[in-house]
Amino acid sequence: MRFDSFYTASPVCSPARGALLTGCYPPRIGFGAFNGIPVLFPGMDVGLPPTEISLARILSQAGYRTQAVGKWHCGDQPAFLPTNHGFDHYFGLPYSNDMGRQANRPEMLPEMPPLPLIVDGEVVEQQPDQASLTERYVARALEFMRSSDERPFFLYLAHMYVHLPIYVQERFAEASQNGAYGAAVESIDWATSVLLDELDAQGIADDTIVIFTSDNGSLGDQPPPWGSSEPLGGSNEPLRGAKGSTWEGGQRVPGIVRWPTRIAAGRTSDELVTAMDLYPTLAKVCGAQVPTDRIIDGRDVSALWFGDAPSPHDAFFYYRMNDLEAVRSGRWKLHFSKKGEERPALYDLEADISESNDVIDDHHDVVATLEQLAETARAALGDERLGRVGAEVRPIGRVDDPAPLTVYDPDHPYVMAEYDIADRG
Repeated sequence: MRFDSFYTASPVCSPARGALLTGCYPPRIGFGAFNGIPVLFPGMDVGLPPTEISLARILSQAGYRTQAVGKWHCGDQPAFLPTNHGFDHYFGLPYSNDMGRQANRPEMLPEMPPLPLIVDGEVVEQQPDQASLTERYVARALEFMRSSDERPFFLYLAHMYVHLPIYVQERFAEASQNGAYGAAVESIDWATSVLLDELDAQGIADDTIVIFTSDNGSLGDQPPPWGSSEPLGGSNEPLRGAKGSTWEGGQRVPGIVRWPTRIAAGRTSDELVTAMDLYPTLAKVCGAQVPTDRIIDGRDVSALWFGDAPSPHDAFFYYRMNDLEAVRSGRWKLHFSKKGEERPALYDLEADISESNDVIDDHHDVVATLEQLAETARAALGDERLGRVGAEVRPIGRVDDPAPLTVYDPDHPYVMAEYDIADRG
């Protein structure tokens, strides 16, 4: 089943991933900004606090074995890593793959320590060959799926692609008609096919839920923030905007759910759902318990999986860092600002998915209704641009004396001393 109005809770990675794992808007868990910047960087003193109860933790408590593979980006200090958030095991990169030693570093960016590859909480390799990582991720996922443990499993596979820089295996590069970007997409398709084939081989495909989504939109027709001066092949069409923006192209992402015994194949829905909804929905269908001692923003959308139910959301709030930049309710989306500058506009997303025809002057009643909805978000979650502090915000995790996981040593036998592609972002 494909959801055509599926939203991630942020247009950039760290807050979007924290929201998926906790079922909460990023500002609610202190994940709107990280010491004043949009995403986490190596060695920061902040991250997802152990006091937050992750999706992996509630499924683990319900009898599931759990494995995280790939990009984490919710904090690299020991207290913030996956094995302290309900995952039995972890294999992957603790943050983005452009946060290692890389050629042509822009002056405004700090020198990064060597990119660490982690098993559970231990660095096992530095500056790994990025072209090999997807295959290694798949191998680790298969190993986990083939475990003799009889408990059901939860696998969280967070691909490195199509984040920059893009290093791909030669077999995918040679077949691509869209450069490295197309090769990276094909690599993800290959990985998906291998995992689905394994479910078939084990005879559990019909009873296994498979969910495919993304943490934000692509860069689209924009060049990377650093590196290449030309677009790299991504597209959000017909959506306006790209990664990092609260236009639809930044946050409306693929949302596909597969469960052959329960979900009829080939269905589509344009009802508004979010990545935060996976938390209570999977809890419901997997027999886990949603915490009752805290507010969870996600909603159980299993009724949409199984039938033609309406969205349980009255509104969706588009936060960029801690600014409320837009709100959607039904067909209407009201913009307030962009990157701190006031830019009011109203769009009818059913008639104008590309957000190209501002109708704010024609629907004052709609604007008033959406403004009221926005006020509920500002009261609860805040709106930094307007100086509003939310009354329902929980603190971000913080540690004393943080340190990067790796330190550059010119005598260390790195697989690659420095990544030679300059693309970042």
